[in-house]
Amino acid sequence: MKSMHSWAKKASILSLGLLSPFAIAANYDTVILNGRVIDPETQFDAIANIGIKGNQIATITTESISGETTIDATGKVVAPGFIDVHAHGQNIGDYRMQAMQGVTTMLELESGVLPISDWYKAQGEKGLPLNYGAAAGWTYARIATFSDTQPEATAGYFQKAQSRDDWKMDIATPEQQEKILKLIEQGLDEGGLGIGINAGYAPGHGQKEYYALAELAAEQGVATYTHVRYASNAEPQSSFEAVKELIGNAAITGAHMHLCHINSTSLKDIDRILPMVEKAKDQGINVTVGAYPYGAASTVVGAAMFQGEGWRERMGSTAENFQLGKKRMTEEQLADYQENNPGTFIVWHFLDENNPEDLAKLDASILSPDVLIESDEMFWMHMDEDGHVDNYAGDEWPLPKDLFSHPRSNGTFAKVLRVYVRERGLLSMSDALRKMTLMPAQLLEDFVPQMKRKGRLQAEMDADIVVFDPETIADMSTYQDPNHPAVGVHWLLVNGEIVVKDTNLDTTVQAGQPIRRTQTGQ
Repeated sequence: MKSMHSWAKKASILSLGLLSPFAIAANYDTVILNGRVIDPETQFDAIANIGIKGNQIATITTESISGETTIDATGKVVAPGFIDVHAHGQNIGDYRMQAMQGVTTMLELESGVLPISDWYKAQGEKGLPLNYGAAAGWTYARIATFSDTQPEATAGYFQKAQSRDDWKMDIATPEQQEKILKLIEQGLDEGGLGIGINAGYAPGHGQKEYYALAELAAEQGVATYTHVRYASNAEPQSSFEAVKELIGNAAITGAHMHLCHINSTSLKDIDRILPMVEKAKDQGINVTVGAYPYGAASTVVGAAMFQGEGWRERMGSTAENFQLGKKRMTEEQLADYQENNPGTFIVWHFLDENNPEDLAKLDASILSPDVLIESDEMFWMHMDEDGHVDNYAGDEWPLPKDLFSHPRSNGTFAKVLRVYVRERGLLSMSDALRKMTLMPAQLLEDFVPQMKRKGRLQAEMDADIVVFDPETIADMSTYQDPNHPAVGVHWLLVNGEIVVKDTNLDTTVQAGQPIRRTQTGQ
């Protein structure tokens, strides 16, 4: 009976396409042995061995295999590396922090950048440990058009523009809209991964312009990634209205439209907004959704949503809800920064996770089967004695002790596994991994061929693999003390190269490859 069971199990693996029957006896570059191997696509979940050759998985088997490098994964989960489709901090320190929690691919899709070719060139020169990519950024095109400048593929370009209101609040002329669309189309031609629409930072744009962006996405066969234009619990110009606009554009144009961070987008109205999105999906409208497991957002203090009369009432916030560095702001500080340093990043607490009603709203976004996990990862920053904040672009590791960021920047995926899987038991391990691996890959794979080889543990897939301890994986950062890497990831492989070795980051490994929209996917 035992031999029959073994053969049945082996045959089952073969039927799933996980194993090449001719590869069992081969000697591999790297083998991962005796781990709980989980593939979200085929739902394979068993103790097995993985053989890796070059940058790809060659086999997954219950038979004995050997390789030049052996990883003992006994007692560990072996999963596809996590794919973060919503990451803003794009310096090497940001990537290293993400590696420590199991991320293998970091993409800047919501905000995007321009020019795309400049950005990919600059990223390629940094020697990044993880895969990288970006969408063509609509806000960059708008800033360039209204300021009559050439866009710069840096966060600083976006931050400096916060002192101008025209690109945020003015409807574009036909000539300006044509220029905006041409800049975005150029970005797509250069390999941009769709269209990043950070509409919350320019809520005054016309509905015709947003509709034209959806039309362009449909024509080009790419997705849009939207931070919707409003953030308000109250009507008019509510979060509900903004999400309804996104759904309407997707329905009319047929464009694939991704709704970023539905948790912070919805504020306290998630109980109305999430069912509306789910109903749209049930009717075949091509809308996808992401969320992160925190009750606080991060944004620039001069964002348009924090301007004008009545914003405090509409958003249920005051200066006390804003955190600068490690302390909450005063109304005097808020006024000063909005006037003199509007591009400064702050943390905005819109829900209280210690309040059961607020926590239930956050849970709704994380637990929905239709919602993938995205971090909205932010830059690591330094504040000088005068309160001036700079983004950290150095390569020190560990990161300098005085740096700070939002805890989601180094804890999103680890927190989901700690809180929602291990501590509260609200998600199964397989469901959580599907939200962090397969679903993000599927978001892009129809128009980015590379992503068809990611988010899966199967033969011939890319060897982007995380090995973690399900009993210890945890986010270690807090709002007051965020500068601590996650723990529990023992090994991390990116394109077959070992980036994290026995819990330690190898800073010499530069395994990251560009994820770019081309016909070949290379």
